[in-house]
Amino acid sequence: MSNSNAAPVHREQDEPDRRDDRPALDARDAFEELFEEAPCGYLETTYDGVITRVNRTFERWTGHSRDALLGTAFVDLLTSSGQLFYETRYSMVLSLAGEVREVALSVRRADGAELPILVNAVVVTGDDGEPTGIRTAVFDATERQDYERQLLLARRAAEASEARVRVLQDASTAFAVATTARELAAALVVSAGSALRATAAVLLGGATGPLDLVAGDETTLALMSDGLGALAEQAIGSGEIVTVESLDQAAAILPGLDHALHRNRLSALSIAPLRPGGRTRGVVVSLFGRDQEIDAESREIQAALARQASQVLRRVRLQEELEHQAMHDGLTGLANRKLLEEQLVAAIASASRSGRPLSVVFVDLDGFKAINDGLGHRVGDDVLAEVAARLRSVARAGDLVARYGGDEFVILCEGASKKDGATVAERFREAVRRPLHRVPPRYAISASIGVAVWPAKGPAPEADLLLHTADDAMYASKGMGGDRVTVVQPITATDGLDTTLDDPRPEAAWEH
Repeated sequence: MSNSNAAPVHREQDEPDRRDDRPALDARDAFEELFEEAPCGYLETTYDGVITRVNRTFERWTGHSRDALLGTAFVDLLTSSGQLFYETRYSMVLSLAGEVREVALSVRRADGAELPILVNAVVVTGDDGEPTGIRTAVFDATERQDYERQLLLARRAAEASEARVRVLQDASTAFAVATTARELAAALVVSAGSALRATAAVLLGGATGPLDLVAGDETTLALMSDGLGALAEQAIGSGEIVTVESLDQAAAILPGLDHALHRNRLSALSIAPLRPGGRTRGVVVSLFGRDQEIDAESREIQAALARQASQVLRRVRLQEELEHQAMHDGLTGLANRKLLEEQLVAAIASASRSGRPLSVVFVDLDGFKAINDGLGHRVGDDVLAEVAARLRSVARAGDLVARYGGDEFVILCEGASKKDGATVAERFREAVRRPLHRVPPRYAISASIGVAVWPAKGPAPEADLLLHTADDAMYASKGMGGDRVTVVQPITATDGLDTTLDDPRPEAAWEH
């Protein structure tokens, strides 16, 4: 009985001991599992960086086995750039501060790929305070790196967008104050060059004929005959931007263009058409010294600049046309009386400063009234237009030819002495008396011409005096039968020039 009682007592004493051991073992297993499968890599090293312990997470991330990792220096696992940073910065900070936090490094995986990591490390010390090792937590920074890369790209895109907006705003401001096509072209050259980091030029032309360089690099003109002109016409015709991104592409598009570009130390170009409408056409050309990938973004900003410039050019051309109409005769296209009077005042001032003579030639048509009365005003208008074209064709370069009114014309000849004025007037007389197109021979016309010459000596005359003097000289020619030239010089009085000239006292007159 005592035996039967002893056994249960022995079992009761053993069972509590087994229950006390099981939780301790389970806790150690759980801790070990937590260490091995932690959501971060973990490693321990000696103070000089030799790995003594790693967890499975670090093994899995790097692809290196535990046996391969143990005994290896941590720095040897890093990429070359990581090793350089480790040796020059990381180990120094760790030694001085006793820890490092969120240091970005890259580990070379077993398969050769790079693994971006963030590292937290702390120095472990013994009872004597001396360092005994380093504990390091490693975090996979792949997603963070991707995120930062995307953030960087987004930031760059935003900055580029902001830069484009700024360029367009600056261009809009510069374009708005332009009052001539040349001013607009100069502003467009600056804007395009800044936006694309290129050398720019603007070429404009009429509905037909060549494109002329208005602003920018003259290298553009040198390339026109080597293929740039054909590409510019292609851009105008299609309304699309034409690009050449390399010398190889240039050779493929237009043989010889590559040599021309290379000769001028260029490799690429872009041509954006200007579409102002009306009789004007043009392009903005961007030239690059290196091969250039002209992407959608670059095309977009070129197109935007071209659109803005085209709108302003349309306004400028309209303004120029209105100003031209206000200062020119609608029938003949010659300067009108208003422009003549303005230019004559300026010419007198210029002659007074330079001491160069000035001649005013007054032309009146003989026989024009018979044409107007006999053949009608339409034929008369045609005759006036034909005479205007003849006068313009024989005038000297720089002379202003104006329709003064009716069948009267005035030519302003700066720098023309008495002899020069007479020679020019004679050319006008001969040009007028040639047979007229589509007019019967019996309606022939001629010209009575008067020339007033100011030798640029003494007080400057009023513009009206020169005109009246030339007009009186013309009437002297008409009074002598017409088809002749009379040259006079205004009379100088003690207080200036006589404002009347009853007797023009011709110094030269020819009858034909």
